[in-house]
Amino acid sequence: MQASLNRPEPSRGLRTFRIEALARRLAALVESALIDEATLSPKPGLVDMRGSGAHHDLNWALMTHSAQTLRPAFEAMALAGARIEAPLMLRERIGLLGREGEAAMLQATRGVNTHRGAIWALGLLVTAAAQAPRMLDAASVAARAARLARLADRHAPVRTGHKGERACEDYGVGGAKGQARAGFPHVVDAALPALRRARAAGMREDHARVDALLAIMTTLDDTCVLARGGAQSLHAVQTGAASVRAAGGLAKPAGRRAFGALEKTMLARHVSCGGAADLLAAALFLDRLPALAAQADDSESAHKENAYGEA
Repeated sequence: MQASLNRPEPSRGLRTFRIEALARRLAALVESALIDEATLSPKPGLVDMRGSGAHHDLNWALMTHSAQTLRPAFEAMALAGARIEAPLMLRERIGLLGREGEAAMLQATRGVNTHRGAIWALGLLVTAAAQAPRMLDAASVAARAARLARLADRHAPVRTGHKGERACEDYGVGGAKGQARAGFPHVVDAALPALRRARAAGMREDHARVDALLAIMTTLDDTCVLARGGAQSLHAVQTGAASVRAAGGLAKPAGRRAFGALEKTMLARHVSCGGAADLLAAALFLDRLPALAAQADDSESAHKENAYGEA
């Protein structure tokens, strides 16, 4: 007992090193999630390795460059999550970092919106992960992110004029803000369970990720679809995604035929499920966090063994 009491506390320098290392790892996970989402193929109406989908101003290289450009912003948000305890101060700090990240994105893409929605969703989630790095299960991280999202940022613009904002007003849906404030239900309750069921069934990883995307699309009131094609297009996307899943997804011939029909419909309507894509990236990020927590535990155990001669 006395030996335990005499053990030195970790120095401030060591704690700073750990926080900065954590922030770097979390930002790297966000970047890889965004790149994996863009790379995943095939995706209906979205940028993938086959082409630009329903977009005329996006491609895989631009999406990848955008994700790389945003990594410092996500690292700064993670640092804020680890260091700032006052909720409102933290919310306003990451709001500022998000706006700065968006400006950097637009500069890198010459004005093309590649990841505005992802900055919001993944910015909240990476901050929430850094707040409690020993509680990285998806539900806990999403709940902490929701508490931040429900705080008003006094420095944010009252109106942005963005298409998603207008779609929320025109169609009475919650959009990205509503999804975050509710705790990301389409990530926690739809995408992640679908991803894990598909893996458990032996589905290929890329097919499992597409199934997770389709699970989101089936019920999400995607403001990207609404802004481009209205309520009829949203209904077509939702029913089409449900049909693909009901037919067995990309792992089955009938599912592949249903997928082709869905993609044909979306391209004809010039609609893209960008909101669902952002939430898929969020799901991929959350899916990887438990491994990060395990690595952190192993690292700390090794440090204690080196410092004290025991685990």
